[in-house]
Amino acid sequence: MTVTVGAGVYSLTGTTRDATNASSLAAFGGASGTLTFSSGVAVSDGAAGNPMTVTVGAGVYSRTTRDATNASSLAAFGGASGTLTFSSGVAVSDGAAGNPVVAAVAPAILRPNGRAGTPQLVDGDRLTVHLILTAVARLRDSNVPDIDGWYNCYLDNTTLLELFQDPDFKLLYSEASGSATCIDGQVPYLLGVRFITTTEAPQQTLALTGTRIHRAIVCGRGALIEGDYQGLGLSDLDPRPGAFKHWVDGVCLLVRRPLDRFQEIIAQSWKWRGGFCVPTDGTADPMVIPTAGNSYWKRAVVIECL
Repeated sequence: MTVTVGAGVYSLTGTTRDATNASSLAAFGGASGTLTFSSGVAVSDGAAGNPMTVTVGAGVYSRTTRDATNASSLAAFGGASGTLTFSSGVAVSDGAAGNPVVAAVAPAILRPNGRAGTPQLVDGDRLTVHLILTAVARLRDSNVPDIDGWYNCYLDNTTLLELFQDPDFKLLYSEASGSATCIDGQVPYLLGVRFITTTEAPQQTLALTGTRIHRAIVCGRGALIEGDYQGLGLSDLDPRPGAFKHWVDGVCLLVRRPLDRFQEIIAQSWKWRGGFCVPTDGTADPMVIPTAGNSYWKRAVVIECL
């Protein structure tokens, strides 16, 4: 389960509660409000000054503090322990293991058949036309700009071919058996989306069940921004006489002049300096855009399926 804590995004695969603590909801079956994440929470994200509204199961609670004393598997990346404490008790029914835990500002994740969490996906939960339309509607409601008239969907080939099993998709192409889509088994454009197959689509194998999760990412313009270092090549890549330097999309190709007697052996090198960032749209909330949600990251929607 993906949860946003402060400015970080973390994964929760299970929940625990400490029933020995006093709960303000004890009269209603409430237990303590401590949750433990399977991955680390950065110290800055879990600070007490970052209260956060979180939905646990069917209840809504306010996260107040986190415990940084436990070892974290993400310590190398600034991760701390994954224990969260809420300002009020978590009901026993909400704190049961396997219940979804979602922050109010979490990015949109869509799943077939209304599955609440990744572990709940079962055989038959495939990519559908309805999920694609829902992702497009989310982006449009948040006023996310498209990319030359289309939103991009990055997915693996297995996920794309699941569309051919969807009844709605079959209905759309029932009279188009001679189209390029049916002949080639590819869907280049559909429903306002440009489909881009890639072998780098994010996938995950669940440790407990061995289930392989496929993820398609539908995004608009600015979901990931690349910044190139403008000073590259001004001094450190200034070639000596006889060397060749060429620029391609901000990347410098440097060919060293031959050093052997027959002038046959050269050396080629590529160099790039820059970085990537995922911009947030936290200020574009429903007060500014009535149809938008509270998510900090609105420019992409993830679709999980089998």
